Amino acid sequence: MTTIYLIRHGETDWNTAGKVQGLTDIPLNINGEQQAQKSSMYFENKAIDVILCSPLLRARRTAEIINAQLGIQLIEMQEFAERCYGDAEGLTIDERTAKFGSGIIPNLESREDLQNRVIKGMNQIVNEFENQKILVVAHGAVINAILYILSKGEIGSGITRLKNACISCIGYKNNSWDIISVNEDAHLQ
Repeated sequence: MTTIYLIRHGETDWNTAGKVQGLTDIPLNINGEQQAQKSSMYFENKAIDVILCSPLLRARRTAEIINAQLGIQLIEMQEFAERCYGDAEGLTIDERTAKFGSGIIPNLESREDLQNRVIKGMNQIVNEFENQKILVVAHGAVINAILYILSKGEIGSGITRLKNACISCIGYKNNSWDIISVNEDAHLQ
């Protein structure tokens, strides 16, 4: 079985302020660095073969902190970059509502485009890392898109709120996906 651990990046100042980050490259804050360190301890006995991460700073730094403990190959994959939220990036929910109401947000990446991009990345994992244990360090919208697709809409996008540095696990065997766990955060306690 190919086992994929999906971890959302550690906390940023924009997370605590309730601002949408999207492709805006925001660094981890002190708490986010600590979350990544605690996550590294979770993975030290999981026999991870490779770490794949979004190229955005908050995910890349989370991956680097975890990899300081593991010392394995780390590969950036654009397919796991956060969803582009267009003109809503940097705004809180109240600010978005005031600016756009319930209307269309200019330059927003569609859910369909996000899902297609993420599925491309998942197919690449299955083809290149068959029967390995992979850690993917990504973003809330990316992980939720994966969970939404695999659960046929029962969890994920628009349904599940993923915590910073939470871990979900999925498996692939015999051309079939299985969701093993979602939104685990006991390692952060």
